[in-house]
Amino acid sequence: MKEVYWGYWLIVLGVFITVVMMMISNVTTSSTQDYYLIKEITEASMFDAVDLAYYRENQELKINQEKFVESFIRRFSENVSISKTYHVAFYDLKEIPPKVSVKVSSKSSVFTISGDSKSFDLVDKVDGILELPNNN
Repeated sequence: MKEVYWGYWLIVLGVFITVVMMMISNVTTSSTQDYYLIKEITEASMFDAVDLAYYRENQELKINQEKFVESFIRRFSENVSISKTYHVAFYDLKEIPPKVSVKVSSKSSVFTISGDSKSFDLVDKVDGILELPNNN
């Protein structure tokens, strides 16, 4: 009879470890996906915000800050998960030379294990500088 109890405890322990591993995997996978999403959106939004008229006149890159923010927010809202709450902050937006810093904080859903609630708050920061290749 003792061996049967040990078998039950091993099954319960196995199920508990599997659930914990699934929750941790979900948090880390979404963090990695969010980082690459922010990185790609920042790059695309910088290209969208390039002021072509200024470039034609001066042969120097310049971005429009308002157009960058608008494009970033639009692209980001189209691609994010609905189950999280995001807070987007823009730091150090410079038009010449084109440089942006974006910080995205996310609150994931709350996990409850034996009456103890935990939520994972993740912060992703991306800095981007847009430059032309040197063709000399």
